[in-house]
Amino acid sequence: MKFGPVISDTGVTFRLWAPLVDSVALKLDGHEPQPMHQGADGWHELEVAGAAAGTSYRFVLPDGLHVPDPASLFQPQDVHGFSEVVDLARYRWKTEAWLGRPWEETVLYELHVGTFTEEGTFLAAIRRLDHLARLGVTAIQLMPVADFPGRYGWGYDGVLPYAPDSSYGRPEHLMPLVDAAHERGISVLLDVVYNHFGPDGNYLPLYAPLFTDRHKTPWGKGIDYDGATALPMREFVIQNAIHWVTAFRLDGLRLDAVHAIKDSSEEHLLLELARRVRAAAGTRHVHLIVENEENDSDLLKRASDGKATLFTAQWNDDIHHTLHVATTGERFGYYADYAEDSEAMARSLAEGFVFQGQHMPYRGDSRGKSTRDLPPTAFVSFIQNHDQIGNRAMGDRIIAAQPVHIVKALAAVYLLAPQIPMLFMGEEWGARDAFPYFCDLNDELNEMVRKGRREELSRLPGFDADDLLDPTAPSTFEMAKLDWSSMNEPAAAAMHDFYAALLAIRHQKIVPLLTGMRRGEIIAPSGLTAVAIDWPLATGGHLRLRANLGNETVATDTLMDDTGMLFSLGSSSGGNLSPWSVFWSVSSD
Repeated sequence: MKFGPVISDTGVTFRLWAPLVDSVALKLDGHEPQPMHQGADGWHELEVAGAAAGTSYRFVLPDGLHVPDPASLFQPQDVHGFSEVVDLARYRWKTEAWLGRPWEETVLYELHVGTFTEEGTFLAAIRRLDHLARLGVTAIQLMPVADFPGRYGWGYDGVLPYAPDSSYGRPEHLMPLVDAAHERGISVLLDVVYNHFGPDGNYLPLYAPLFTDRHKTPWGKGIDYDGATALPMREFVIQNAIHWVTAFRLDGLRLDAVHAIKDSSEEHLLLELARRVRAAAGTRHVHLIVENEENDSDLLKRASDGKATLFTAQWNDDIHHTLHVATTGERFGYYADYAEDSEAMARSLAEGFVFQGQHMPYRGDSRGKSTRDLPPTAFVSFIQNHDQIGNRAMGDRIIAAQPVHIVKALAAVYLLAPQIPMLFMGEEWGARDAFPYFCDLNDELNEMVRKGRREELSRLPGFDADDLLDPTAPSTFEMAKLDWSSMNEPAAAAMHDFYAALLAIRHQKIVPLLTGMRRGEIIAPSGLTAVAIDWPLATGGHLRLRANLGNETVATDTLMDDTGMLFSLGSSSGGNLSPWSVFWSVSSD
């Protein structure tokens, strides 16, 4: 690794890439600064005899400013404080033989470490792994843990990508969480952010060419991944991805908003990252997921044997949007584009993307590429995630506004569909805890966040700005914590049992069908709330879905019978489906 301190038998070598300054000094805690040696290509280096794991250090720029190591592995006093030398090789893994799980077996569970438990730590999360294993979850996906400023945050404003945030514990505490998950057959994936750095605590631009005017992002100037001096930044990010997968033995990464990563290099950063991470992982099952507003199916290409060559899957907002529109009736913003297409829900379930090159009115231009050659497992489906809950005005979950029978019908569709399902923490028992947006920046940035949220959300129908939660208040963070005691209530226990039963059917009946499955076929015009879809199986026959996610009885072109029935909710009579009914079956034709 080129970045971060290197521990040897005699001491520690400290290195910093700082081409914009002529000199850098190393400041060990309790000692006077020592000049570092300036080498080639902007690198500054100093070997310190006697330094070891536990040594605290910072770098001193020519103007006297003290800055942390951008590749720090731990910041005990947050992003503005000293960095600490950490020896990750000291940890003794219990699950040396773990190779991961095939993607087809995946049931994802997104969680935020700070609110998943009352303590909000890596070690506390271990106590809930048995619950997830019994439920049928096979992979947890952690929201970003890279060090961010303040006491709490979603993690998307991280500034030190190699350092797990100290509010969650030490790096050595993340390792036993991964180890304990592997002991229970649960994979661990991490959300990483390579499209921008947060605004508070990012010192890199002071001594290195981080940003460029050639590219723009929603957060300002783009990161320079393709300029004349871009190679170190490319390496910084790619080696970070490899670091998480190798040093912490993570089973995969979810890359945030990759459409905002601009790169005109011969090999795009995303392609090089995927290639090198897979090479570093060797024979392990490692899964790379993207969030991509452009719906670029080229990133999801499969080899002749059906295996992913670059990225394994994409979070598919289209499935969420179509299910949300059908069941809630909301039509504002981008939801309108899905409400006006009567086959949008059927297409999102059968083919993945609703927009595959068509014009999208909300965007004002075309969106997406064809999914013709992609299997259903190239898409991650969900009815809730951190964005879809937290970016609502009050951070309310779907259960807060919809009756239980509607939520159950939605769950029966997406948990048994051949796409890879993802639950959001607490969903399995119908948790009603809000998950609002929260952060803890400096006073100036906090006020900017409050103002920005108020302006953004005030455009929503029926929203009263006076009701807006203060995203920077400790109380907003505290209200996002899961109340695990609520799982003991009768209604919560019943919902949990329903989810567990669905996941048992998935593992026993659906997963064996996924290998070689092709994208689905919409059997007949279905309407906004009803679908009839057949997915061709590699062995012949079809996986069949007939569902009515609406309040009125609808007619379908096929009769429902008990032949090959895997699951049924509601009722059918002749060719009619009752409201909120879902039927899954397998046919041999």
